[in-house]
Amino acid sequence: MDNLLKNFVKAANQHDFSLDITLNVDGALITGKTVSAQKYLEYLSNNFEDGNEISQTLSEQLAEASQRDYDHDDIQYIHLENAQVYNGDNQPTPSEGDFYWRGKLQEIDGFFLGKIDAKTE
Repeated sequence: MDNLLKNFVKAANQHDFSLDITLNVDGALITGKTVSAQKYLEYLSNNFEDGNEISQTLSEQLAEASQRDYDHDDIQYIHLENAQVYNGDNQPTPSEGDFYWRGKLQEIDGFFLGKIDAKTE
């Protein structure tokens, strides 16, 4: 696991630090802005809160999980907001809307700072 990338994730979790980043994962490029595990879980919780009883239970569990201490050294995941996935073509998935992404740090092959901005003509 790349210690530099791990330090970026630690900074996001501990200090709400964010940066534009593009990750190479098994040939695909995932681009977005780093966010804390807490913000990612809060986003998920909000998506489930207006649903049926099961959705509301999931929302509550995710809200509780977001309050955990994610400052420890056993960091395994990176979280991105406004993420887009490029997989062999020039059109990202999704092409519109906000999208949060979670990935295993151990599965990342490489990265560069900055976000891919696909301009459509």
